[in-house]
Amino acid sequence: MKPKEILKILTKEGWEIKSQRGSHIYLAHKTKPGKLTIPNHNKDLKPGTLNSILKQAGLK
Repeated sequence: MKPKEILKILTKEGWEIKSQRGSHIYLAHKTKPGKLTIPNHNKDLKPGTLNSILKQAGLK
């Protein structure tokens, strides 16, 4: 799964882009604690990275 695809899923779940610095996008949620960091490139995310992002977002 590419970062653009996961970003689209997260924004539908209520995560908002707070900033971008270099090759990373930072997201925050109004009600859920914590922040997410998504790498911004055209390659597929590695399975471990994807699972970590989904767990932190509360989607897995």
